[in-house]
Amino acid sequence: MTLFRGSILAVALLLTGPAMSEEPAVAAPSATSTPRPLEPFIAQYQVFKDGRVLGDATMQVVRNDARRWRVDLNIHGTTGLIGLAGIKAQQSTVFDVSGGVYRPLAQSTLRKTVFTRKQSVGVYDWRTRQGRWTGDVKESRRAPVTLLDGDQSGLLINLAVVRDAQLGKSMQYRFVDEGRARDHRYAVSTQLDDVKVGELSYSAMRVSRAQSGNEETVIWVVDGVPTPVRMLQRENGEDTYDLRLVEYKGAQ
Repeated sequence: MTLFRGSILAVALLLTGPAMSEEPAVAAPSATSTPRPLEPFIAQYQVFKDGRVLGDATMQVVRNDARRWRVDLNIHGTTGLIGLAGIKAQQSTVFDVSGGVYRPLAQSTLRKTVFTRKQSVGVYDWRTRQGRWTGDVKESRRAPVTLLDGDQSGLLINLAVVRDAQLGKSMQYRFVDEGRARDHRYAVSTQLDDVKVGELSYSAMRVSRAQSGNEETVIWVVDGVPTPVRMLQRENGEDTYDLRLVEYKGAQ
C-alpha cells in the first residue's frame, strides 16, 4: 500500500482513480532470497484505526498489455466516521518493468467525500525525463519534476518492498508522486515477526521507514505472498491507519 503520504497507508485519507496509459494461502515462510516475478493478483484488506474497523480496501495488479501493468488501491469507508462521511480513496499507476525496476508511466488519484471531489493526473515522460501533474494539485507542485532512473510512485514502492525485502537488508527508493520527489529509506528486521491478521498467522519480515517529523510507516512482508500482509501508519508513536490483509488470489 506507499499508502499515501508517501506510502500506501495514508491512502485511507486519499482517493485515486484509474490511471491513464502512456506510450514511451498462507504459510509461515522465511525471508525472501530471490526477487518474486511480477504476477497479477487481487488482495482484500480491512482498514483499522484505534482498533476499530473503518472500511475495506482492495489492492490489485493487472497486466494491461504485453508491456504495461497497472496497480490500483481502492478504499471504501463502511463504518464509523469514514463511512458516515462517504469517503472513498482510489489510486492507480500504469507502469512497465525496465531493467528489473518498476517504472511509472502514468498515475491518477481521486479524493472524494460527501462534500468534495478532487482528482489529479500525472504523466511520467521518460523521453523528456519529466513528470508533471495536473488537476487538483497545489500550485507549488505543478512544476515538472526531473525524473531519475529508479524513480517510483508510492504504490510501486509498496510492490518493490515486497520484491526486495530480505532479513537485515536496507533499501532505498526515490518517491516521485503528485509533484513531489523525496528519498525513502527502509530497514528490514533481522528476525521474523509473528503477525496475526484475523484467523491467519504469518511469519513476516518487518520493513520500517522513518519519515520526517514524527511519522513512521511499517510494512510486513511474507515470502510467497505478492502483497503486504499488513501496512501501518504511525504518528507521534501512536497507530493511525492500519491495513490488514484478509484474502488474496492470483488474477488473470
